[in-house]
Amino acid sequence: MMREVLREAQPAPRETAAALALGVLAAGSAVALLATSAWLIARAAEQPPILFLGFAIVGVRAFALGRAVFRYLERLVGHDGAFRALARLRVAVFRRLLPVAPDGLRATRRGDVLTTLVRDVDTLQDLPLRVSQPLVSGLVVAGLAVVGVAWLSPAAAAVLGGGLLLALAAATALVTAVGRGAERRIAPLRADLADAVLDYLGRLDVLRAYGADAAARAAIDALDARLRREQTRQSLAAGSVAALFTLAGGSLLVASALTAAPELAAGGLTGPQFVLLALVPLAVVDAVAVLPLALAAWWRVRASARRIAAVVPEDRPEGIPAPSSATAEAPQPRGSDVVLRGVTARWPGAGAAALAPLDLELRAGDRLLVEGESGAGKTTLAHVLVRFLDHEGSFTLGGVDVRALHPDAVRERIVLCEQQPHLFDESIRQNLLFARDTADDAALLAVLERVGLAAWVAERGGLDAPVGERGALVSGGQAQRLALARALLSEAPVLVLDEPTANVDADRASSLLDELLDAATAPDRAVIVISHTPVAERLLTGRLRLAAP
Repeated sequence: MMREVLREAQPAPRETAAALALGVLAAGSAVALLATSAWLIARAAEQPPILFLGFAIVGVRAFALGRAVFRYLERLVGHDGAFRALARLRVAVFRRLLPVAPDGLRATRRGDVLTTLVRDVDTLQDLPLRVSQPLVSGLVVAGLAVVGVAWLSPAAAAVLGGGLLLALAAATALVTAVGRGAERRIAPLRADLADAVLDYLGRLDVLRAYGADAAARAAIDALDARLRREQTRQSLAAGSVAALFTLAGGSLLVASALTAAPELAAGGLTGPQFVLLALVPLAVVDAVAVLPLALAAWWRVRASARRIAAVVPEDRPEGIPAPSSATAEAPQPRGSDVVLRGVTARWPGAGAAALAPLDLELRAGDRLLVEGESGAGKTTLAHVLVRFLDHEGSFTLGGVDVRALHPDAVRERIVLCEQQPHLFDESIRQNLLFARDTADDAALLAVLERVGLAAWVAERGGLDAPVGERGALVSGGQAQRLALARALLSEAPVLVLDEPTANVDADRASSLLDELLDAATAPDRAVIVISHTPVAERLLTGRLRLAAP
């Protein structure tokens, strides 16, 4: 799985080849610019006829322009390819997550998912930009530079090549000792910090009520301090490598000059050639200084790829429905009758069944109340009905076995309103259009009227009023009404209301449930209510009591 993630993060071969070629040209132009400039200055000091300097003058201008142009094109092509690859990777991650969400991710922390989808995926852009391209350009340019120096002085080339290898070995050892552990620990610490912050913000009212908010903040501060320490170690490794290569550049300059001096004295080298041999190592060192940092970036990329592979299941967890391979010619549901025979289910990773064998028949117009003690399987039944969980036994929708249907096709006919309905940090309009994006304002206001929110929406300024992060600006009852309005807007023939009064005061719960059932009632729609709250008999056509498995 990790190899697949890394392969998805790599740009297309044509984009990769173009970026690598431009990187080599940019780094090569930088080395050639210094070498040509050094030769030109030294040769001009000898005051030759200007004709003998024309080629070098043109070369300096060409390499100066080439370095800037090729570097710009490399960044343009490289980043364009990297961003395209990230878009493909992010879509691939979503495609793997969606079939198993939400029940296949119950063991995965929200912070892990958030960090994976944002920071870890973004980190993988370093694969082409900070690993592949610097590695190729640095090695190619260093090799060509050593060959070019050898053409003038094999001894100076040996000093340059040996010095570069020694500097690379020392820098690699340094970055391994100082930064490798930090590179591995930073991504998990980011996930821990994100999970702690999300948990703190989501439970802030409870934490304050029990005086535990200070301890929670202290835990967040401790995680933040650990993350800062690891990031400091990461920066220390990068700074140490830069200092080491600065020292290596100066040392190679002196070593190259001392090596070439006897040849200069013997007449084997001219003055300009001597200056060129002495100064070229400075440019070559700059080209290879990125190689140890590319190694550190590779560790960072591998850690993020491993986290993505761990969060995104490679295989479908046991108990999660497999997407159907049904074709257009496969049988389609005839109506919306729901029939269960001997249905039971278990949660992923659980050893025992969470739902006792159950028989159920639901027809259009039915309003069924499902009751039972905690642990009897009420929520399990709701998740089975919308195909979040797989089942044993027979489950047909409109006379067709649901295993022959794609889970999304089932959810188009059976809609679940959960205990804590998710509201997006958007306007009321956008939260409703999520169910049917073709609905106009008249349809939205009509469905809000049905659930008793028309006056409330008007007081808040209309459909453009925000609901806040996860519905922070609305009450529990209003959130349930908005969720029901969204479900009604979808025109699904079967609604499942799972504990719709769980977040509502007890003295208001019964009346809210009555109002929700009144709004949801229609001759062509069946409603299943899972609730501990009493419901008026006039609103029901049947009751089902679940026993613990």
